[in-house]
Amino acid sequence: MNRTPLARLAAAVCATLAIGTAGAQAPAADTRIISFDQAVEIALEQNDTLRQARNATALGALDVEQARRDFLPDLRLGSRTSQGFGAQGDNGPRTTGIDLSSGVTLFDGFANTATLQGAKFASSASDAELARAAETVVFTVASNFLLLVEQQEQLRVRRENLAAQAALEAQIQLYVNVGARTIADLYQQQASVASARLAVVQAERASELARIEVIRTLRLDPRGSYEFVAPAITDPQQITIDPLDALIGRALENRADIRAGEARLEASRQEIRVAKSARWPVVTLSAGYGSSFSSDSDADWTHQLDDLRGGSVNLGVSIPLFDRSATRIATRRAELRAENAQIFLDALEQEVGSQVRTAVLDLESARAQLLTARAQLRAAEQALEFTDQRYKAGAATLVELTQSRATQVEAASAAVTALYGVEFRRRLLDYYVGGLTADSMRF
Repeated sequence: MNRTPLARLAAAVCATLAIGTAGAQAPAADTRIISFDQAVEIALEQNDTLRQARNATALGALDVEQARRDFLPDLRLGSRTSQGFGAQGDNGPRTTGIDLSSGVTLFDGFANTATLQGAKFASSASDAELARAAETVVFTVASNFLLLVEQQEQLRVRRENLAAQAALEAQIQLYVNVGARTIADLYQQQASVASARLAVVQAERASELARIEVIRTLRLDPRGSYEFVAPAITDPQQITIDPLDALIGRALENRADIRAGEARLEASRQEIRVAKSARWPVVTLSAGYGSSFSSDSDADWTHQLDDLRGGSVNLGVSIPLFDRSATRIATRRAELRAENAQIFLDALEQEVGSQVRTAVLDLESARAQLLTARAQLRAAEQALEFTDQRYKAGAATLVELTQSRATQVEAASAAVTALYGVEFRRRLLDYYVGGLTADSMRF
C-alpha cells in the first residue's frame, strides 16, 4: 500500500526515535541493579588492594602482640637420654633425665621496649595505609561512575542528533518529491545521517567500555548483567571552595598517608634504639628443675627420680667487648633508613600541598569552562533554530543547516563534558584533602 509523503515522514521519525531509545529500555529480569552506594559497599568488601591492606594491618597487630610477649618468661620441658659403652664394646649404663626450665631477659639495653614501640608505630602506619586505601577505593568508584554517566549522556546527545538528522532526511525527501530541493541535498543529508549513526555506534562503545571498567573495579562476575543507577550530580552553582590555606592545612592534618608516613618515621627511629642497645650489657634470669635415673642403679627408677631431683637459679650478665663493628654498622643503617623516612615524609607533604593547590585551580577552571560551554550551547541552539527556519523558507542552504547542527551537537557534547568535569574535580579535591568516607562521597 502506497503511503503519503506525510505518512512516510512520520514513520521515519518514529523509527529513528526507536533507535535512539533502544539503549534505554527497562532492564531484564535477571539484571542486577546497582546504585552508587551499593557499588561503594561492594568495592570496600571485594577490592584486592583493600584486602591486602587489611592483611597488612592484621600482620602489624600480630607484631605488636609478639613484641609484648617477648617481655614474658618462657617455659620449657625437656628430656635427655644417654647410653654408655664399655671399652670392650659392652653396653654401659643408660641415663635418662627430665628438666623443666624457664628464663627471662631482665635488661637488654632497652631493645625490647624499643621493639615494642616500633611495632606499635608500624601497626599504626598499617592502619593509616588501610584508611587511605579505602579512600582510594571510594574515589575510584566515584570516578568510574562519573565516567559511565558522562558516556551515557554523550550517547544520549548522539542519539538525539541521529533522530534529528533522520527526521531532516525524511523532510528533505518530501521537498525533493515536490521539486522544492535538489537531489544533491538528499544525498548530502543521507551522508549526514550515516555519520550520525557512526557517532552513535562509537558512543555506545565508549559507554560500554565505561560500564566494563565499573564491573572490573567492583570485581563483579563479567558474565552477569548489570544496570548501574546514575547518581544525581551536584549543582555546580552550589559548590563552595574554602580558602587555599585552610584546604592545605586540613589535608596535612587529615591525609591518612601522611599519618602513615609519620608513623613509619617513628618506627624507624625505634630501630635506631634497637641497634644501639647492642652496646649495653644483657642481664638474664633463668631457673630450672629436674631429675634423672640410671639403669646402673639398683634403686627403682621412681625412687631415683625422687632422690636425684634438684634445681638451680642463674643470673647471667653478658657484656659486649668487641663485635667487629656490627653495632656501629647496624646503627648507621638504621639512621639512614630513618633519614629516608624523613625525606619521604617531607616530599609527601610537599606533594599534598601541590595536589590541593592544583585541584583548586582545576576546579575553578572547570566551573568557568562549564559557564562558557552552557553559553555556547544556548547560542548554538538558537542559531540552529534560526537556520532551520531559514532553510525551510528557502533562504539558507543545506550546508549552512548542516554546519549549524554540527555546531549545536559539539556544543551539547562539550556542555556534558564540562558538567561532569566539574563534578570530577570536586571529588578529586575532596580526595586530595583527605578524610573521605563512603558517606562523604555520596552523590
